Parts: sequence; C-alpha cells; structure tokens
Amino acid sequence: MQLDHIENRSSAAVSCIHLGLIGRGIGRSRSPAMHEAEAAAHGFSCCYELLDKDAGVEGALTDILDQCEADGFAGLNVTFPYKQAVIPYLHHLSDAARRVGAVNTIVFRDKKRFGHNTDYWGFSQSLKRGLPSASMEAVLLIGAGGAGAAVAHALKDLGVGCLMIADSREDAARELAQTVGPIAEAATDLASAAEKAHGIINATPVGMIASPDMPIDQELINKRHWVADIVYFPLETALLKWARERGCQTLSGEGMAVFQAVRAFELFTGRPANSDRMRDTFRRLGSG
Repeated sequence: MQLDHIENRSSAAVSCIHLGLIGRGIGRSRSPAMHEAEAAAHGFSCCYELLDKDAGVEGALTDILDQCEADGFAGLNVTFPYKQAVIPYLHHLSDAARRVGAVNTIVFRDKKRFGHNTDYWGFSQSLKRGLPSASMEAVLLIGAGGAGAAVAHALKDLGVGCLMIADSREDAARELAQTVGPIAEAATDLASAAEKAHGIINATPVGMIASPDMPIDQELINKRHWVADIVYFPLETALLKWARERGCQTLSGEGMAVFQAVRAFELFTGRPANSDRMRDTFRRLGSG
C-alpha cells in the first residue's frame, strides 16, 4: 500500500493536534511556528514539539517513535540525520518516499505509521517559483543524504540534462546516481563538475550556524552559475553570500522549508494549507 495523501478529517474531529520534529541541532527550527499558526488560522490548536537529540532527548529512534505514537501524536516531521534511518520503523511509504528513499513526514493513523517525503515537492516548488529561468542543462548537487535524494529526484522531474552528485561518502553519491538513472553520475572532482555545471546546489548541513563553512571551494563559483542552498538558518549562508557577491542568481532554503511544511500540514490534518500565510510566519521569525 502506497499513500501520498490521507483522508480529510471532519472539522469536528480536529480541535487540537499534537506534532513534533525529530532531529539534531533543531532548536531554531521554524516548523513549530508555521504549523501552530496555520492550525490557528483553521480554527484549531496545535502543539508542536522539538525532539532534539542534541538537547537532551533520550532514547533510540524506535523508542521515540513508540512514545510519540502512544502519546497521541498525529505525526512527526523528520530531519537530519534520521530521514533514511527512520524507514525500517514505518509500515507504509508513499510513492515519493519510496522513490526518494527518505522520509521527512510521518503520519500516525489507525495504529500504522505512514512515511511521506514532502521535501521532494518542496524543493521543486521553491526552484520553479524562485529561479524559473534556471538552466537545467547541467547541475552539480552537493550532498547525497536524505535531503539530497529529494532534491535529486525533483531535479530529474524538472528535466535536468546532467546531474552530477558529490558527497564526502563517495559510495552514497554513486548509489544515489544509480537510483536517479542515466542522467546522473557521481562527481569525484568538484572542480571539473563545477566547470561543467550551470547550477550548484548545497543539500548538506554545511552552512548552518553550527557549521558555518562552505561546501565547495569559493573559487569554483562564478557569475554564470545559479546557486541554491537548502539550509535556512542562516537564510543567507556563506555559500549564498559569496555567490551573490559574484553576481550569481541565488535561491535560499526558505522556499523548500515553507513548501515542505505546506504539504506536511495537509498530510497531518487533511486541511489545505495556505503557502503565503505559512511563508509570512516563516519570515516573521527573522532573516536568520
């Protein structure tokens, strides 16, 4: 059984919903505010908890899932480094989650766990709206983890001609390239890949506040590139700042963060989310 949606819940059935995010280093996540504000706009309350393994949350991943389900959570979002690790503990995967091989949204329903991937749709929407004229002829993707896999498959569906995937774990890059298909290849020489690429995307945690470096040598970036980052805290990473100063078109992680939350909210609640409203909430929290 593969699900990409859940049945709508009646208005009477939804008065309060309990959600959470599991990951590491997520103390500044904007997911709680986006989901809680959107729920309030629909007339019900939402309690969204951060289950941060770097901030004292104890227990193995499977124990945390068990406890959340027992406590009546409607679902969980999943972020680094658990998007792939969580899959063995789920009962069903959506088509997108199965294809990408990563889960960022879990719905608890009827004593079952349904895994979804909303990062895939979130990045696609962000790129189409934020850089509609970006060349898809050749793209260098840095990062072959759960987020990187979502981005890779989104790029495939957007018509990328050649996708070069780089990762410090060369085997992970090769495996992802194989799942994407003939248009993809593992890139072991970043200089050569950057020279060939029209676009460069960072799908690693490098650039976050806790890891403020750049995922690629800055000298490999020039103004003919468009450059995107999935990191949204800070909103302008070192990579994007350098690229912008070089005259590149840039895309921050805001769009992916907002649109993945839009789709996740709909899966959790059965209600259509307002992307403009959720983006406004995101922006009210500051530039990062």
